[in-house]
Amino acid sequence: MAKLAGLKTRSIRGSRTGRPVMALLDLLGRRWALRILWELRDAPLTSRALRSACDEASPTVLQTRLDDLREAGFVELGEGGGYGLTALGRELCEMVMPLHRFAERWNKT
Repeated sequence: MAKLAGLKTRSIRGSRTGRPVMALLDLLGRRWALRILWELRDAPLTSRALRSACDEASPTVLQTRLDDLREAGFVELGEGGGYGLTALGRELCEMVMPLHRFAERWNKT
């Protein structure tokens, strides 16, 4: 949680409010952002594999989304060309995992 506190100084492209924290919440409020982070939690993936896993038809849209997540500090491009989570991204996934499991159980009922 301490690492997430450092987000106050980050600027995020596309911020409607001009405030980094509000822009971060706006970014994470989008279903696609958490979906991409969730897919990257186990191992780095190429953009093609990510597009398939996230049911994303447009490579251009996916690239824009990955760029947003990279600017926010959650995703990084690895040496082999695959995208992976940063330490900040991993921390976020650990925090979101209990909510994800709850949502899965909720949807089954």
